[in-house]
Amino acid sequence: MSILLIGKNGQVGFELQRSLAPLGPVVALGSAECNLSQPESIRQAVRRHRPTIIVNAGAYTAVDRAETERDLAFAINGTAPGILGAEASAIGALVVHYSTDYVFDGHGTRPYRETDPTAPQSAYGRSKLEGEVQLAAATPRHLILRTSWVVG
Repeated sequence: MSILLIGKNGQVGFELQRSLAPLGPVVALGSAECNLSQPESIRQAVRRHRPTIIVNAGAYTAVDRAETERDLAFAINGTAPGILGAEASAIGALVVHYSTDYVFDGHGTRPYRETDPTAPQSAYGRSKLEGEVQLAAATPRHLILRTSWVVG
């Protein structure tokens, strides 16, 4: 089993480098090696490494700035997961994708369930939901993890 970790320089990606290592060989890429805003960069990274599992910890995470940088947020959070999914499907790989509770409306009174209706209230949340939709459409071999807080 080989693992391709996207987003090695982010908070989640940094921690995952250590925790994934016991599972098998890990190739960890940052934006210099796999720029999620550039579709061809994504395709080249997956085709070069041909992993068994792709872990996408990369994201556009500037929640407030996403309102004014919508195109960039949607490219990274919305389009890129679909491209990863399509490339993974072509080689039979699984995609593990990190999303967010911002896909919900924030008015819940109990912990969210994966079957709860989504209703993002921000550009960031809409971009992350778009990524979930595109990934699921691209490959059935995916796992989406919706996190609310990340602590190193």
